[in-house]
Amino acid sequence: MARVIDRDEDVRWMRRAIDLAALCPPATGAYSVGAVIVSEDGTELAAGYSRETDPREHAEEAALAKLPPGDLRLATATIYSSLEPCSQRSADRTPCALRILEAGIPRVVIAWREPALFVDNCIGVEQLVEAGVDVVELPELADAARAVNSHLGLW
Repeated sequence: MARVIDRDEDVRWMRRAIDLAALCPPATGAYSVGAVIVSEDGTELAAGYSRETDPREHAEEAALAKLPPGDLRLATATIYSSLEPCSQRSADRTPCALRILEAGIPRVVIAWREPALFVDNCIGVEQLVEAGVDVVELPELADAARAVNSHLGLW
């Protein structure tokens, strides 16, 4: 039987993702995002943030890169991302929503939907839901996720 995750636990992990986002080197053309992958038993498997090791790296990409491909724990894991996983990127980079689907992660928690700043219509949440992923939004943490993006001068 799958473990029931309560909202307080989701909030706690999302705060960790937002703290990671604050570690991002600010970039005028990119969001600062943090991501944490948590196992079914509540253990942190991996974490990452935008531009952690590469100027074009996204948070989900950084976190997933720390786990071996096909890691069986991902089949019951949750990924917490401070921003909606991207649905499109340049031709040589895989969008994060697709990376999550390819990894087989069944549950995604976000704090903030991607605004139309760099992409007119991000549909990461819609792509995940359409593929059967359980997506949870924590709108009460959206302001905190936006705050670490103050370098973009929008808020």
